[in-house]
Amino acid sequence: MQNLAESRYGNLAADSVSRWRHLLDASYSLPEQEKLQRINKFFNLHVYYDEDKKIWQKADYWATPLETLARARGDCEDFTIAKYISLRLLDIPANKLKLTYVNLYPVIGDNSEKQAHMVLAYYPDEQSDPLILDNLQGKILPASKRPELKPVFSFNDSTMWINGQQSDVKPQLRLSRWRDVLNRMHDDGL
Repeated sequence: MQNLAESRYGNLAADSVSRWRHLLDASYSLPEQEKLQRINKFFNLHVYYDEDKKIWQKADYWATPLETLARARGDCEDFTIAKYISLRLLDIPANKLKLTYVNLYPVIGDNSEKQAHMVLAYYPDEQSDPLILDNLQGKILPASKRPELKPVFSFNDSTMWINGQQSDVKPQLRLSRWRDVLNRMHDDGL
């Protein structure tokens, strides 16, 4: 992965990937809560928010973790994908993680100001209030403590949920950008 980063993007990208790989190696045997903290902090500190138009010259582009680390910039989907893949590499089961599209209300109760946003939700068990990993909030908080976020739909490797209900449609079939980023990650060796 480091060699691929260096050949495509240069030494700085290879250094970023090296720091990421060291973090993964050092975090593998830790409890899940500590894995969440380390991964969330790493990406929130090492990747800066920017829009796809500025980074990729596209209206909407979902970057692989390698691309995000190489550019050290990303939008909310890029942060969420990088955190999701990192936690999966640390053996956190997919059924505990959901990439979640939300409406973000910067001023709670003001529907005219909502923005589309993506976060990663972690479910310690099926009945738990999920913990939210977000590039806008450094602290991991339960969803109940994030009233400005209103879920729209969520997905992971195998399942999609719309309005909280499990869908029969596989996310790769419905979400072309998810299918595309999964294919590019596979090509990158992830």
